[in-house]
Amino acid sequence: MDEQTIKAHKISNKEYENILEILGREPNLLELGIFSAMWSEHCSYKSSKKYLNGFPTKAPWVIQGPGENAGVIDIGGDMAAVFKMESHNHPSFIEPFEGAATGVGGILRDIFTMGARVEANLNSLRFGEIRGDDKINSYQRYLLKGVVKGISHYGNCMGIPTIAGECSFDESFNGNILVNAFALGVVKKDEIFYAKAEGVGNLVIYVGSKTGRDGLGGAVMASDSFNDENKSLRPTVQVGDPFAEKLLMEACLELFKRDLIIGIQDMGAAGLTSSSFEMAGKSRSGMKLHLDKVPMREIGMTPYDLMLSESQERMLICAKKGSFEEIKKIFDKYDLDAEIIGEVTNNGNMELYWNGELVGDIPISPLSQKAPILDRPVKKPSYLDEISSLNLCGCGASEISNNDAFLKIMSDPNVLNKRFIYDQYDANIGTNTIKQPGLLGAGVIRVKQNSVAIAIASECNTRMNYINPKIGASLAVATSGRKVAMTGATPLAITDCLNYGNPENEEVMWQFKEGCEGIKEACKELNTPVVSGNVSLYNETDGVSIQPTPGIVSVGVNKNFKNSLGSIFTKNGVSVYLIGKTKGVFAGSLYQKVLYGKIGGTLPNINFKEERALWDFVISQNLDRNLEFANSVGIGGVAITLAKMAAMSNLGGYFRMEVEDDRDIFDESFSRAIVGVVNEENFKQNAKKFGLEIQKLGEVGRENFKINEVEISLKNLRNIYLNDFENILRA
Repeated sequence: MDEQTIKAHKISNKEYENILEILGREPNLLELGIFSAMWSEHCSYKSSKKYLNGFPTKAPWVIQGPGENAGVIDIGGDMAAVFKMESHNHPSFIEPFEGAATGVGGILRDIFTMGARVEANLNSLRFGEIRGDDKINSYQRYLLKGVVKGISHYGNCMGIPTIAGECSFDESFNGNILVNAFALGVVKKDEIFYAKAEGVGNLVIYVGSKTGRDGLGGAVMASDSFNDENKSLRPTVQVGDPFAEKLLMEACLELFKRDLIIGIQDMGAAGLTSSSFEMAGKSRSGMKLHLDKVPMREIGMTPYDLMLSESQERMLICAKKGSFEEIKKIFDKYDLDAEIIGEVTNNGNMELYWNGELVGDIPISPLSQKAPILDRPVKKPSYLDEISSLNLCGCGASEISNNDAFLKIMSDPNVLNKRFIYDQYDANIGTNTIKQPGLLGAGVIRVKQNSVAIAIASECNTRMNYINPKIGASLAVATSGRKVAMTGATPLAITDCLNYGNPENEEVMWQFKEGCEGIKEACKELNTPVVSGNVSLYNETDGVSIQPTPGIVSVGVNKNFKNSLGSIFTKNGVSVYLIGKTKGVFAGSLYQKVLYGKIGGTLPNINFKEERALWDFVISQNLDRNLEFANSVGIGGVAITLAKMAAMSNLGGYFRMEVEDDRDIFDESFSRAIVGVVNEENFKQNAKKFGLEIQKLGEVGRENFKINEVEISLKNLRNIYLNDFENILRA
């Protein structure tokens, strides 16, 4: 094999030596392509695997942890929730509509391939600076509009509600946007399907749409950073058809009701290669595939094309002998292809045939077992020492009034209401959405089969991860769980999407290592295990990496959906309290970024006992019917959190916060919430039992919004919060 071909497949010299050892000979082009895909960063996690070991993954309610298509938890009443989050960052930057759309399609297949009907979508988006009229700002607005259109197109056509999400902005994402998609489904606990292929002679059946050349090399593309040489990569981006996927989902769910199959796997990254090798590998089986039997939609396709294409809306099934006719009838009914393309063997090899000729023969187990696990060098970034002293902007007494500060922070795209985005999503199809998008905090759906509510929240403060990757990652776990708890649901587990820069940069690997340690610590202390996840590296363009972004989605359960708690003001006269300590935390704050254009400082450690006590206190008070609403204190501190609650509810109020520094109304201390209280004596007594500090801020009910010396009319507040984001996008 010539060096240029090996290099083009992103295979290192050491990896090629391993290939020669495994095969005992030179690989042909097809075999090299398979090794390239399976050993890519995207599929093998070769840079990250070392640090993923040790994640807490078990609890009495965890049915399936990492290692399958998605994680599964027990939600009571013999029902389970199946969920996962994944990235589609590189494709969305190259082609925003198709990249984002197929990101949604891929995560949906991960859920329904396990036997679950998908009930909810969520997304976590990061873009660069969208304000201004230069080329970068204009292009970021183009990317945002394309991504949102792609997400809404696929989800809406599938008939699955998008109930929540988050979207933030920073210039570090100018060269690499992040598009992380989450989906959740429900299934009976005894009807879960897994990715396996066992039983000699059992059938390997291809179902779904035909295979084309779109998405060819996608997994390898996603395992590289962007530069001037590779920015034009549209052929590597898949093209999705949500109507075909809707049919595929319904066909699969009908198939699952019959005792016909052994296992099933989505053809996601690396397509037929990953699905076949993973199914056989988990079962320690072999497999024989006849690639000329694969349904094709382009002429002149080769075995290489068929094994590595990432065409969408396809599944691989291991079925019982004699079941094909019945399976084919199901897929014919939905106008989808279903063809026998192979069978399970016991020789441990993947044998690939083309018109009767053996064109590839690879040992399955060694391909996985000898996949490279890299021990990349790590080094604490030098910038951390330079910015560590910038706790309150490094500016001493502020020359900016709190009124001016409030207006500038309130007008920042990170704060503004994103209804331009969520209004494009159908949030109510299926009639199970309890809490509408935009109403702050977690999304909530009802499960009809057992009348529980599932709360879902996404979180990651990238600025805080930039100044302390370990605490920042822990904070993402804590804050996403807090958002769930504010609905009255008990947080049970998380899924993660770990987005970082170039792993070949030792400072980036240090950030990743620290982020993993932060997740491990938080999940252990808060008792929310990791049940699924994804790693996305090489988010770098021309040597500039993104801010560390370990996206976390927390999932929790409220035993009675009727007890779900809202996050905005409900009526006049309700007493408003702050729970938790205000400590003057401005490191990595939006105040610091917006007013001074700086990110820096030193973060305090998270007190996990206080964090969990806050969750449990709010959940218990909600069960006692003593709360009108509850909302996590987020970016911009108490002032901005209260303002958003007022704007969304169209209810004002005069609030007074006791602070040591006037600017503390904008501080971003951890483990805090704002709640509306019914019985104040009961609330105070129980707060003491939980060891929590509380402070009464005031009552709901005025024509204006006021906190300390900051005051604005409700009309002006709502105009800024609800309209300015769309005004920016019109520029």
